[in-house]
Amino acid sequence: MASHRKSRPSGARVAGIRTPALATAALTSVALLSQTANAEPSADDKPSLEEVEKKVGDLYRQAESATEKYNAAKEKTSKQRKRVDALLDDVAQRAQKLNEAREELGTYAAAQYRSGASVPDTATFLLADSPQDYFDQNQLTGRLTSRQKGAVDEYFTEQSATMKKRQEAAQSLETLTESQSDLQSAKATVQKKLADARALLSDLTAEEKARLAAIEKKKQEEAERKAAELARQQEQEQRRQEAAQREQESSNADSSAGTGNESGSGESASDSGYGTKAEKALAFARAQIGKPYVWGATGPESYDCSGLTQAAWKAAGVTLPRTTYDQVDSGTTVSVAAARPGDLIFFYDDITHVGLYIGNGMMIHAPKPGAYVREESVYYDGESSIHSVVRPA
Repeated sequence: MASHRKSRPSGARVAGIRTPALATAALTSVALLSQTANAEPSADDKPSLEEVEKKVGDLYRQAESATEKYNAAKEKTSKQRKRVDALLDDVAQRAQKLNEAREELGTYAAAQYRSGASVPDTATFLLADSPQDYFDQNQLTGRLTSRQKGAVDEYFTEQSATMKKRQEAAQSLETLTESQSDLQSAKATVQKKLADARALLSDLTAEEKARLAAIEKKKQEEAERKAAELARQQEQEQRRQEAAQREQESSNADSSAGTGNESGSGESASDSGYGTKAEKALAFARAQIGKPYVWGATGPESYDCSGLTQAAWKAAGVTLPRTTYDQVDSGTTVSVAAARPGDLIFFYDDITHVGLYIGNGMMIHAPKPGAYVREESVYYDGESSIHSVVRPA
């Protein structure tokens, strides 16, 4: 994200989804669109339906990327603001101590004046760079009591510490200003991309919108078919594993016959623990279905994609980072075929979307502005869009 964006993982993608939904009709399916009668540009130079679909898809993808940049900049700004506040509080406290030390020295100076001691010696002290300079210049070491020496040391110690903290605060303020600039830039980019996409869609005729809706319906049917296929594959794999486990348990029981030993049974403690946490995360996510997508939102009334997954796993007692770029590194990567309910599914080469797998080839996700949190096939934007699957706990 801006200068804060993480480097992207390299390597082939696994298979996948996409975040845009209402205008997902206007998003991919170029192959389907090429079969429509309006695929060619019109005589008045109006963009073809195919061109509009591709452009809108690009804009929504760019908006998603900018949203994650915004999320990262917002998080950094928040942390930096807290640091600046803490440093300024520290500076204020140290300044107070410095004033108290100065007042104490003033008391000694007054006492010197009343006793006939040289006032210029005290002035020299106040202009000195360090206690030693003062002692060397005025040769007053022998005339200062141990308490006075302590006061002199405390004064210069506080003065040095206060100056250092002021410098740190100034540097942090500069960093905060940069973070705020990145935040505003990302925000402006999101708003611009979304406005451009809405403008393109608003120019479509009622007939064109109806045809886009028909294309979207075909895409959803294909996505549901592939989801069902994945569900069958996962069910077959689960049955195979259960059969292998029963065979292993039977073998263990035979080998331990007559010894009084009992064989292990069921899923491992780690599997059971993950399943319990995943159930809580999924219960939370299901309760959010129907709430609007709002970019940068983390709940409770609205969410963006990574805001939803972060909140869902937080309900299960697991802390995830804010952005998709960081969430993808917050667990163990597994294959799509091995995905279990609760796993995070990431999309696209630039990792700009994430959903929560619920099983049977389906997920819960916050798609895009104008849409709502919903259940959807993990293949609704095509198999190649899935980047990776991560088990966060």
